[in-house]
Amino acid sequence: MADRGAVTAVVARLAAEDLAEEDLARVVCEACVAGLDVDGAAISVLPTEPSRRTLWATDETALALEDLQFTLNEGVCLEAATSGVPVAVPDLTEAARLARWPVFGVEVSARTPARALYALPLQWGAVTIGVLDLYRLRAGDFTTAQWRDLLGVAQTTSMLLLSRRTRPRPPGPADDVAGAVGNGRGHPGNGVDGLSDGVFGNPEIHQAVGMVLAQLGIGPEEALTRMRARAFIEQRMLIDVAHDVVARRVVFTEEIG
Repeated sequence: MADRGAVTAVVARLAAEDLAEEDLARVVCEACVAGLDVDGAAISVLPTEPSRRTLWATDETALALEDLQFTLNEGVCLEAATSGVPVAVPDLTEAARLARWPVFGVEVSARTPARALYALPLQWGAVTIGVLDLYRLRAGDFTTAQWRDLLGVAQTTSMLLLSRRTRPRPPGPADDVAGAVGNGRGHPGNGVDGLSDGVFGNPEIHQAVGMVLAQLGIGPEEALTRMRARAFIEQRMLIDVAHDVVARRVVFTEEIG
C-alpha cells in the first residue's frame, strides 16, 4: 500500500526475518516508540484467556499497565480484545472517559505516570489474537496519519504473529521417505499473508482447507484463516489442526470456527 506509514513499513520488513514472537514483539514496540510519539508500548497475546502472556513491554510503566489490567480484569487492553476495535483515552484526567473502568481508572493514575492510553486489537479475521498497548506521559491524541500508521502496524503484526504461531513444523525423524516427498510438512513461506506454497503445498493442510471451505461455504484463504486462528487460540500447530479436520475430529461451524 503506497500510503502506509513509516512504522508499518518497518514492521512489514520483519516478514523476511525468522524472529521468535518475543523478538518480533520487541521490534514492533520499539518501532512504535521511535516513530509514533509514544513513551512506551507492550504486546500481549490471548489477553482474555487464562493463558494470556505479555510478549514484550518496553519499560516498567508499560509492564505495570499490562499487569494492572489483567489483575483487575478491566481497562483499554481488555476492551480492545473483547470489542475488536481500537480504544483510545487521550486524557486520563477526564473522568467521563474512565467511567466504564471505575477501578482501573483510579489505579492507573495512582500507580503509573501514564496520562494517555491506546489499545489496538491484533486480529485475524474476526478473531482477536492479541493487543498492542501504547501510552504517553502527556495527554493528546494521534493525528490522522499516525492513526493510519498504527492500524497498519496492528494489521501487519497480527499476520506476522499468527504465521509464527501456526507455521507447519519441519520434517522430523518420524517422517518417512514417502512422507518427506509426498506428504511432507513444509516450512513457512516468506509472504506476509502466510498463504505461500509452503502452506497450501502440504497435502494434509490442503485437504483440510478444502473440507473447511465446504463446511463454511467460504474461499480457501478464509478457510486457512479460520484454521490458523483456531490453532493460535488452542496453542497448537497448524498441521495438528489440519490433521484433526481430515480425521473428522474437528468440524468448523460459524459459531466455533
